[in-house]
Amino acid sequence: MVDESQNIELTEDDLENKSKGQLIKMAGQLRDRRNDLNQMASERASNRDDLNAETREKVDEAQEHREKRDELNEQVQEHKDKRNELNAEANELFDKVEQLKSDMELDEGKDLEELKEEIEQLEFKQQTEVLSSEDEKELIEKIESKREEYEERKQKLDQNEDLEALVEEAEEVRSEASKHHQKVTELADKAQEHHNQMIEAYREADDIRDEADEMHESFVEAQEAADRHHEDFVRVQKRLRELDKKEEEQRKSQRDKKKEAAKEEAEEIYQKFKEGETLDTEDLMKLQKTGLL
Repeated sequence: MVDESQNIELTEDDLENKSKGQLIKMAGQLRDRRNDLNQMASERASNRDDLNAETREKVDEAQEHREKRDELNEQVQEHKDKRNELNAEANELFDKVEQLKSDMELDEGKDLEELKEEIEQLEFKQQTEVLSSEDEKELIEKIESKREEYEERKQKLDQNEDLEALVEEAEEVRSEASKHHQKVTELADKAQEHHNQMIEAYREADDIRDEADEMHESFVEAQEAADRHHEDFVRVQKRLRELDKKEEEQRKSQRDKKKEAAKEEAEEIYQKFKEGETLDTEDLMKLQKTGLL
């Protein structure tokens, strides 16, 4: 802010009624205050320009983060698309695995380990327990049935190499999809970081811009005050020139009056000379000055 108590006020009454000496003093005060205000305005303009430059730097920084964020988001979308594509492919492969298992009837009944364990338990029973002929016959038939079932299921698994390959392929595709999902997460986190930095840079730019606007207002205030003092200084200078002109006119008028009086006196002396009166040295000098002798 401008300290208005340091300002010099000039009124029309000052111009009309103050003496020449007072006006000269006031002109000096107006000039000095104008120069001080111009210096103040220049400093504030420089500070404003520095703040505006800093604002532009922050905006540029924010733009760089925006561009990096957008670039990363594009990469995120690319990896998302690839992940979704691979997951869809993996789902299709796992569906084929299930269908193949269903076709082989491997999804029903007991698995090989369970069958093997049951066979071993039945054989142990046959070897350790005393059974009637009928019970032993029934047990032997049951063991044979389990062995047949075991061999049949084992044969189906051994003969169908496609299932294992299909499972392996499906798992590989799912693993590749997981890698793309991991990239999505990593890149999305980085994009968010740049987004946050962009927001912060824009916020800082706004704060600095507010400072620059305030500094510009203070510059305008100082410059307008300097301009007013300059205008008043010019007014005083104009008034001083008017007073100088008036004094010069007064001096000229006085010289003219003296000259006229001297001329009239010389003419009277010249008249006396023509009438034969004797002139002294002073009278002769007066005639010479006026060119009558």
